[in-house]
Amino acid sequence: MSPQLWTRLGETVGIWPGREWPLGATWTPESTNFAVYAPNATRVHLCLFGDDDRETSYELTEQTLGIWHGALPDIRPGQRYGYRVDGPWDPANGYRFNPHKLLLDPYGLATSGTVIAEQPIFGAREDDPAVRDDTDSSAYTGRSVVVDPSFDWEGDRPLGTRWRDTVIYELPVKGFTKLHDRVPEPLRGTYAGLAQPAVIEYLRDLGVTAVELLPVQQFFSEPALLERGLSNYWGDNTISYFAPDASYSSSGDRGGQVAEFKSMVKELHRAGIEVILDVVYNHTAEAGPDGPTLSFRGLDDRGFYKRVIPAEGAGFDDTYWDVTGCGNTVDAWNPLALRLILDSLRYWVTEMHVDGFRFDLMSALTRTGYEVDFACALLIAIDQDPILRHVKLIAEPWDVSMDGYLVGRMPPPWAEWNDQYRDTIRDFWRGQGTIRNVATRLAGSSDLYADDGRSASNSVNFITAHDGFTVRDLVSYDHKHNEANGEDNRDGTDNNRSWNHGAEGETDDAAIVAERRRQAANLMLTLCLSNGVPMITAGDERGRTQGGNNNAYCQDNEISWVDWSADNAWLDVYELTKAALRLRREHPALRQRHWFEGRPTIEGGPFDLAWLHPDGRVMTDADWGDAGQRAIGMYVSGRPLREPGPRGEQLTDASFLIWFTSGADPIEARIMPQQWEPAFRVVLSTDPGVTEGTVCRAGEGITVGGRSVVVMQSLDDGAD
Repeated sequence: MSPQLWTRLGETVGIWPGREWPLGATWTPESTNFAVYAPNATRVHLCLFGDDDRETSYELTEQTLGIWHGALPDIRPGQRYGYRVDGPWDPANGYRFNPHKLLLDPYGLATSGTVIAEQPIFGAREDDPAVRDDTDSSAYTGRSVVVDPSFDWEGDRPLGTRWRDTVIYELPVKGFTKLHDRVPEPLRGTYAGLAQPAVIEYLRDLGVTAVELLPVQQFFSEPALLERGLSNYWGDNTISYFAPDASYSSSGDRGGQVAEFKSMVKELHRAGIEVILDVVYNHTAEAGPDGPTLSFRGLDDRGFYKRVIPAEGAGFDDTYWDVTGCGNTVDAWNPLALRLILDSLRYWVTEMHVDGFRFDLMSALTRTGYEVDFACALLIAIDQDPILRHVKLIAEPWDVSMDGYLVGRMPPPWAEWNDQYRDTIRDFWRGQGTIRNVATRLAGSSDLYADDGRSASNSVNFITAHDGFTVRDLVSYDHKHNEANGEDNRDGTDNNRSWNHGAEGETDDAAIVAERRRQAANLMLTLCLSNGVPMITAGDERGRTQGGNNNAYCQDNEISWVDWSADNAWLDVYELTKAALRLRREHPALRQRHWFEGRPTIEGGPFDLAWLHPDGRVMTDADWGDAGQRAIGMYVSGRPLREPGPRGEQLTDASFLIWFTSGADPIEARIMPQQWEPAFRVVLSTDPGVTEGTVCRAGEGITVGGRSVVVMQSLDDGAD
């Protein structure tokens, strides 16, 4: 450490030895213990920052098993701090220690400040990567914050909503309330804004049981985005895995964000709504070797990130191995990286009371060396953990490599984002694909989840997600329009499976608009009534548009924010979505626990599931092979239900016959002349020619318009 540097930074004084556990800054009224892992460092300084941003440093002289530690009295919650770490500068061998770079605490519970666009925070000099950059970074990056963890949860407990009863709503904390006129302006775009009564009332009224928050662990925007005047809106550039992102806090960034997040969770739980976090452990905001030095790179770069495996007999290869597309891949096989991930997950469950996690690019975390390994340390550790194995675990079962595509292959009890459901249903409603695949997805994707003891509830069905078109854009654009991202429209997928219905983008053509709204309703109803767990992307139920941008990760503005005005909303789609979720909630037949068997569940009874041809007969092999078949009836029996009641009694429910027709022409759908159900009544329809309440008896027919969903409920369930 340069003596000149430390004369400038402040006085070095004594510090108590402290202890090596727990990692991070642990506050008590008597003292605060600091512990950080840097196994190959030669010197570590703890740096405290006053309100005037004056820096005072304390050298940590105690090291235990690679953990540097010390304790200080008279530290108060809200104290900002960071580390400066010295050691070898040898990038060729994975050592990038640089005491001129202020480092965040990987276990910090809160973060203050952010990265500034013109930041000298890179570890190496731009003109010569082999030479260390000695420019001080403290004025350009954030600090960790000491936090008082106490909070009055008022008896809050996990809700434990069953998977088959779950309806997930994926939303961004900021964009969901930023334009909400019933949220007080200072709270818009914050954790407190999401906890407002008007917001919670909307979610409950829609029928949501869980919100899946886009990443809220502290993130920083990529330098390239900042240089273009943009920022990372999705938050998937994480750097501090214990800290709720301060930009979503109305309570400041000195620890108030922690209490505000907890208050949000408590209010959502009171309303019966679980909180699931989208977590990004597969890479960090430090990007590739030429990225910024913010935390891990300056502490244990060689251990924390995966490297290209060198050829036999070759030396260390310092090239980052990247299967995330973000410049680096976290090495979840490394003991301390694994420990950090597990400690972080447990912290969010036990201290922040979240109910589950959706793991971004999960395949990247399952690798031992290069290979996907379902016996990897992370999966085994989570499966045996007494806390984590009982929360909701959702995998995005792929990464950016070809061999990382694992849909249907994650081990129990993991649920998965099912992109095969997404693609099949999108194709069906634009008049493509095969009816056999459609039926498989509607019934819960048994081809993916029935062979290893999992159920249809392990399939998280979705039509859209944050990454891609909204439902409105899916029916309004043939092509992506990402010009605002500043990458000449090269970014984002071209595999959208979308259809603009005759005009690209918004149009005044009333016929096209009507067709689009009906198709949006068809997509939403299909999602809500399929077997499996539905996931709705925020605003899809009311016609949110991104103007054709299918990669709005850097659009922290009206392109991405939910528009709550009624002027441009598709409120008819909202009402139909809400009605479909109400049917799902009220009728267990529409959210089955067991796999359908396609046969009677009791002797002489109806099939539990039957696929009907519009002619009024069960589908045949020839029908399944008919490439032009664009209509199908899905009969689901509620008599009897296979799950007994609370006292072991046999329960029954209404039965349903749902017609899906994606062809342009109307069909005459006949009701099978059988003894299962004597009559049905229409309870939901996207066809304006079929009104709710219409009754159709066995042997009769009903005309269903092209591109429509008609839901019919059995009449002898006590309904008039």
